[in-house]
Amino acid sequence: MDLVIGRVVKPHGVRGELVVDVRTDDPESRFAPGTVVRGLLPRPKGAKRSNEREFTIAAARAHSGRLLVSLEGVVGRTDADELRGVLFVIDAADVDSGDDPDEFYDHELIGLPVRTVEGDAIGAVRDVVHLPASDLLAITAADDGREILVPFVSEIVPQVSRDEGVVIDPPDGLLEG
Repeated sequence: MDLVIGRVVKPHGVRGELVVDVRTDDPESRFAPGTVVRGLLPRPKGAKRSNEREFTIAAARAHSGRLLVSLEGVVGRTDADELRGVLFVIDAADVDSGDDPDEFYDHELIGLPVRTVEGDAIGAVRDVVHLPASDLLAITAADDGREILVPFVSEIVPQVSRDEGVVIDPPDGLLEG
């Protein structure tokens, strides 16, 4: 499974720099000069998969709240514009969230069983949906396979354990289909 660490928003200037929307908590090492990153190019119409290429970071610098990245071999605005929408990814198996009990990567949550504080089985986490207001856990219900969206906030999700799963304290009506 791939973990997205950044997305090319647009070119910057005429020398081939890219404006990158950072999606990692460690941009200094993920985008350090000399680092090789995998890039998933936008999927062509009708194609089943995105094209993948490796890129070597030539330079990276902060600019107006964003990251500007230069890649080896990308020398002008035209080259940079062709990379618009590219997702920079790493293998999720190479990363773990460490010892902080309140920090998780999406891939660590997917597949975990979900139960209520009373111990009733609800289903399993299928995905983590990132929205501007808050994140949601997309849960596949064990009884009928429907999707249940649960706000990923401590009031509703008081406990998460990589070993024991997710415990939720749903307000009235949240689990009703």
